[in-house]
Order: sequence, then structure tokens, then C-alpha cells
Amino acid sequence: MAHLSSVEFQSLRIAVLTVSDTRSVLTDSSGQTLIDGLEAAGHALYERAIVPDDIWQIRARLCAWVADPLVQAVLITGGTGFTARDNTPQAVAPLLDKQVDGFGELFRQVSLAEIGTSTVQSRALAGISNGTLVCCMPGSPGACRTAWSKILVEQLDSRTRPCNFVPHLKQLPEQAVAACGARS
Repeated sequence: MAHLSSVEFQSLRIAVLTVSDTRSVLTDSSGQTLIDGLEAAGHALYERAIVPDDIWQIRARLCAWVADPLVQAVLITGGTGFTARDNTPQAVAPLLDKQVDGFGELFRQVSLAEIGTSTVQSRALAGISNGTLVCCMPGSPGACRTAWSKILVEQLDSRTRPCNFVPHLKQLPEQAVAACGARS
């Protein structure tokens, strides 16, 4: 499986979506946690958005990014619990071509040390849609930090062996790659 890793780091274009009825860009510490992590790792923030916890608004925003040839990953925070307004899994799951069952399983496993058995109430999930990795995690900054530092930082790094998600993601058009290199 070493062929699924690379000796060179490949910066990805990643969108961040916060699902919340109450947060704004100024109060969205969970989305900011993900942005800080991806930028520190050398990736580029493509766009950031906040939508209410509404199935159709979540799907509309996600579909636009999945259809965009420049978005390689979408990180979604919020709406993964069990309240009546937690709709992210229902919104996202039908849009996935392939589910990454291990993401939710591993997220709950690593969260056990931090929040105990409350981790069973997380419906974290991930999958690939149109060559775009979509990862849904709880809406707390701690959960986002855990997902990023314990799972995503390695799986979005093209150098991680024996494998990572980068070879499975859509490739950027040549002009976009050149523009990314020019900004670095």
C-alpha cells in the first residue's frame, strides 16, 4: 500500500462548514479550530460557511462544494448529536458515494479518553462524494481538535504511510495547482 503515499506534501483545498442555528463567524470557535489546524498543516482554506441545522440548507451548501472542481475536502462541524435539531448525518449520508465507516468508529474510540462513554452520542461520519472527502464531527472545539489532531491531520497528509485519502480525492486543474504554488 505504499503506493498510496507520497514523499512530497500535497496541499489540499478544504472547505469548512459549521452547522448551527446560533453561531456567527465571530462566535464559531469550532469552525475556527478546524481552520487553524488545516492552515497550520499547510492546507488552504477554500471557503468557510455557516448554515442553520436544516437538512436542505446543509445539502445545498455541501452539494455546491462537492460539485466544485477546486474543493477536495469538506469538514463539517455541528449537528451530529441526538437533539431534534441535529440533522447533519441525515443531510450528508445520502450524498456520499462511499462511506468511511472507520472515521466515526475511530473518532468515538479516541474521544473515549476525553469524554468517557458520552462518546456514544456522537454520530460523527465521513465519506467520499464526487472525489471530495466529507467529514462530519460534533460542534465543540474539543471534538474538532480531537478529530483534526488524532485522525485528519495524518489522513489528509499525502506522506502518511501506508495510505491516506489524498490519492482518492479529485485532482486540481493545472491552473489551480500553479496558483496554489504562487501563494505559498
